Amino acid sequence: MREPVDLRRQRILAAVQARGTARVRDLADELQVSVVTVRRDVEELTREGRLRRGHGVVRSTLPAQEAPAREAADGDRVAVVVPERHSYLTETLHGARTVLEEAGVRLALHIAPQAAGAERPLVERALADGARGLLLAPRWNSLAVEEADHGWLSGLAVPTVLMERRPRRGSAPHVLDSVCSDHWYGAHLAVEHLVGLGHRRVVFATRDDSPTARTLRSALAEIAGAHPLVEEWAWALSTPESGPEGPYSADETAELPVLLRKTGASAVVLHGDVDALMIVQRLAAEGVRVPRDCSVVAYDDVVAGLATPPLTAISPPRAEVGRVAAELLLRRLRESTPGPTRRVELLPRLMVRGSTRRVDAGDEDAGGTGATGSGTITPDE
Repeated sequence: MREPVDLRRQRILAAVQARGTARVRDLADELQVSVVTVRRDVEELTREGRLRRGHGVVRSTLPAQEAPAREAADGDRVAVVVPERHSYLTETLHGARTVLEEAGVRLALHIAPQAAGAERPLVERALADGARGLLLAPRWNSLAVEEADHGWLSGLAVPTVLMERRPRRGSAPHVLDSVCSDHWYGAHLAVEHLVGLGHRRVVFATRDDSPTARTLRSALAEIAGAHPLVEEWAWALSTPESGPEGPYSADETAELPVLLRKTGASAVVLHGDVDALMIVQRLAAEGVRVPRDCSVVAYDDVVAGLATPPLTAISPPRAEVGRVAAELLLRRLRESTPGPTRRVELLPRLMVRGSTRRVDAGDEDAGGTGATGSGTITPDE
């Protein structure tokens, strides 16, 4: 599924405002889309008065009165490194940018391509360009990739804050500051919501290719395994390519409709949003109706509300993660004596929409994905 147009335009706007001026071709390369696509987006943003077009370049329209109150010195800047094609972190980036701009600190945005170790050369370039601090969200799609970054991360000589990344306890970069969503609590919200609606058998179909994915999988297993009202649960990969670690059992790589029938489950938690939308489409093709036959909770809430029906979702505080991370980095830059490492966790919220419904005790006894009856839906917040 392609990145939503609005999210792509937000990324273009953020990149141009961070730099002041950007070439259309460079933006196309960073976003991995065609130059024609970027030109169309720029035209629309120009019509909205948010950008100015030149010959092959785009300029920010940030009014002079909204510019930082003081002119930042060449060294008064921080670098932000995030993975390409990672819409989840778009709002996080905006949250960080707002705080930094208000403080008069320039932000240099670096987009890391989809390759192991891609962040390190970008960080080295940023430091060579005079960055005094770093906000990082490495693409740790496996434990091996994460561990390969531990050495150079722990050796960084400037204040560094990790966003939505938390190194394993006792690892070398454990001493770095970090700001994360509390994904254990997000898993707790999902399970409690479904159990409260009467669901007793649940399938978890999640990714397994990032720190968030691995944390979420572990949390769901822990919570469901200990919950007195969960009679049966199973876990599977949301898509075959979402689990590079392995090996996985047959059930863990099974098609979701098959696993739902096997377990008699009447509900499923899906991570992330794009995978969730595609799985709901696949369920519909198999004759499984959402929420009548199966309640669905998505995890991430980037595009979950655009589905049909709109998906109930766990919504991590993405923008707030960026804001808090930037505030923590600014605090580090101003400290004369470094204080203790800070590991901040922010709680996600449950957004109840039309993809979950209440079931009677007899519904699940009848075989899970054949539930009938009227549902009770709590309005979206």
